Amino acid sequence: MTSELLRKARDYERSCAPLIAPQERPAFHMTPAVGWMNDPNGFSVYKGEYHLFYQYNPYATHWDLMHWGHVKTRDFIRWERLPAALAPDMPYDRDGCFSGSAAELPDGRQLLVYTGVCQGRQTQCAAVGDGVDYEKAACNPVIDAAGLPPGGSAQDFRDPKVWLDGGRYRMAVANRQADGSGAVLMYESEDGLRWRYAGMPAASGGRLGRMWECPDFFRLDGKDVLLVNPQEMTPVGLEFHAGNCTACVIGTFGPGDCHLSREAVQAVDYGLDFYAPQTLETPDGRRVMIAWMQNWETVGAQPAGCRYFGEMTLPRELSVRDGRLIQNPVRELERFRGTQVLHRNVRLSGTASLDGVQGRVLDMTVSVRPAPRAARYRSFRIDVAADAERCVSIRYKPETGTVRIDRTRSGFPHDIVSVRDFPVRPSRGEIRLRLILDRHSLELFVNDGEQAATAMFYTDPLADAIRFTAEGEAEMDVEKYDLIAD
Repeated sequence: MTSELLRKARDYERSCAPLIAPQERPAFHMTPAVGWMNDPNGFSVYKGEYHLFYQYNPYATHWDLMHWGHVKTRDFIRWERLPAALAPDMPYDRDGCFSGSAAELPDGRQLLVYTGVCQGRQTQCAAVGDGVDYEKAACNPVIDAAGLPPGGSAQDFRDPKVWLDGGRYRMAVANRQADGSGAVLMYESEDGLRWRYAGMPAASGGRLGRMWECPDFFRLDGKDVLLVNPQEMTPVGLEFHAGNCTACVIGTFGPGDCHLSREAVQAVDYGLDFYAPQTLETPDGRRVMIAWMQNWETVGAQPAGCRYFGEMTLPRELSVRDGRLIQNPVRELERFRGTQVLHRNVRLSGTASLDGVQGRVLDMTVSVRPAPRAARYRSFRIDVAADAERCVSIRYKPETGTVRIDRTRSGFPHDIVSVRDFPVRPSRGEIRLRLILDRHSLELFVNDGEQAATAMFYTDPLADAIRFTAEGEAEMDVEKYDLIAD
């Protein structure tokens, strides 16, 4: 049964979404129908299609009274809008339907699990439906404070990630512990509705931020991988910045003691706008991740007059290589490439532009190395979305082994965080940079996915120049494709 609150949200998005012209949106990145969007939810396979839900306030471009928006796709690139899926219309979720996930049940229905919020208390709830309409479970909440281990907080108990594992369902849920730091709790169920506590596979212990949000847990390339989003993070070198981050823990999970033994910890994205990633496994065995392409520190810096706010990253294929999480854009993106523009062995000293290399919706790979018979160059920079006054810059310094993203001159009328430095593996000045531009976003992939860095910007759309600068002498190859929507 569709409640009055859900019907109102569906009517509003149906009437207002068509008023937003396609050129106001990115060409390939998913955006909300209207209003505000944050965390991805319920990223899953259902009846042969990929479904994505999201935290959603249809009525304004700021966070408030969370609903679940809903889209689906067959190729991760072209998204079909579906009616809003959940509204905060029950006593246990009247203050918001917070983040969660989805799975397909054996009887062909789709299970949604989410956090219901009421008077500051957070519980885990379920809804079941047909891919469009969902009925909240009569037994909600399916996990409440009685299901917490000793010391667990009922006020910070959220973001369930559910998956099927060997005939039973598992659920990872974020929780704050008695010492004030974050942890991931695990639960088990035979039917997705009746859950029992299984253990605590990982906890911060005050060493990796405070509260952990939006956990994801999966096996990949022989390793167990946990994604978490620490709050109140203190900087750790150039690996983790202050505030809200996304961390990847790689190790080995023991189901007997429900413990993840850590082997490596790294940042997931080293840029300015990335949070709350969620993954799915495709029918052909790929692990694909999507995330909110924003951050909580800068969400107030919105373009004047915007009628929606929030984008998702391009979905990314994940792997584990040499103990690191590797990520690259889904291969489906290559189907939307236009004509190739290729420049090889371009010798660069100072600043130059190249014929056919410009634009705001493109896929470009730049390989840089020291010029033959020349000393190692001191720095290399790419300016994109550029005109005489504005640009977004990517700079590499071989001596320090760092890459910098700088959006200081990119159109923000506010004093926000605009610069981020991060380390890349040592080399003799050789680096490979893949840039995906989509009107107002940049996704950068370094050395075939060893690092990724994401940033939003609001430079005027007419600023479409691309410039290359070397301090010293460098040699580069540039392969560029415009991305063309159907």
